[in-house]
Amino acid sequence: MAATILVTGGAGYVGSHTVIELLNSGYEVVVVDNLVNACQGKDGQPEALKRVEKITGKKVKFYNVDLLKLDELDKVFSAHPISLVMHFAALKAVGESVSLPLAYYKNNVSGSIILLEVMKSHGVKKLVYSSSATVYGTPQSLPLTEDHPTGQGCTNPYGKSKYFVEEILKDLVISDKEWSVVSLRYFNPVGAHKSGHIGEDPSGIPNNLMPYISQVAVGRRPSLSVYGSDYETPDGTGVRDYIHIEDLALGHIAAAKLLLSSLSGQFKVYNLGTGRGNSVLEVIKAFEEASGRKIPYTICPRRPGDIAASYADASLANKELGWTAAKTLHDMCADTWRWQSQNPHGFSSSEH
Repeated sequence: MAATILVTGGAGYVGSHTVIELLNSGYEVVVVDNLVNACQGKDGQPEALKRVEKITGKKVKFYNVDLLKLDELDKVFSAHPISLVMHFAALKAVGESVSLPLAYYKNNVSGSIILLEVMKSHGVKKLVYSSSATVYGTPQSLPLTEDHPTGQGCTNPYGKSKYFVEEILKDLVISDKEWSVVSLRYFNPVGAHKSGHIGEDPSGIPNNLMPYISQVAVGRRPSLSVYGSDYETPDGTGVRDYIHIEDLALGHIAAAKLLLSSLSGQFKVYNLGTGRGNSVLEVIKAFEEASGRKIPYTICPRRPGDIAASYADASLANKELGWTAAKTLHDMCADTWRWQSQNPHGFSSSEH
């Protein structure tokens, strides 16, 4: 009998791509999502999950549940023999978190605590946590390894919320050795499923570089703003470690296998990145090559809180999870363009 995995935030960008890999790996999948970051179809079902079912030919059990509603979450656990939880559900816009800190702490921290309480009451004590490289704050050295200090110099409430939950998870594992947790610190997830049927679909103005570039390429936005050209980097623009969403999803499969087979009584952390940095201008050039479209851009002043460079040392995930990022920057751009050109208005285009 295949293990049943509960995925919180499974209708979102990272969640939906991971659900595909879970289904393809033979797991039963139950998704809870309050659809705050997801497009809802006319039938109330998330558009992303309907497409996941088409891609995989398998069914996903979906519940429209907010993690802050303990009673509703409890019913989901009562209805399924859950072995492990993958916890993606979070508000995730860095800039917005600065203006709405209480909403971010309530959703990301309180929501996680309620999830853990319900898990505990049902004897489900295996968790894969969706964390972020923002927990490292301003890098003291590069590349970033898992033992780099966390929580120091976190520049926004989003990053702090991820750090706080990691600390809660550490304390939980210390208190009860039946718990085992893998926290995956993502660098910059980009790209889309190779089918072009699902991808990143931010509501409003994109906060991240790749969806912004792709919306310029498809004609939804006139030009790209490049924030800062005077950083101490090869071309003066910010350098980040971009990782293909499919590689990232496979990192979660590797973490689940470790938890379900051998890991117990431990809190483990792994960076998920390529180990290389690419500058903003390099990404623009790669996207122009992949799409055949010119990307007009303007250089603007630096944004507060932005750092010059951030990239991972991902060797621990390779050594202990047997995972490595395989896809190139060209793959990331080509797959993003396939998704965006087939779905110029994201998931909502199917509704028009």
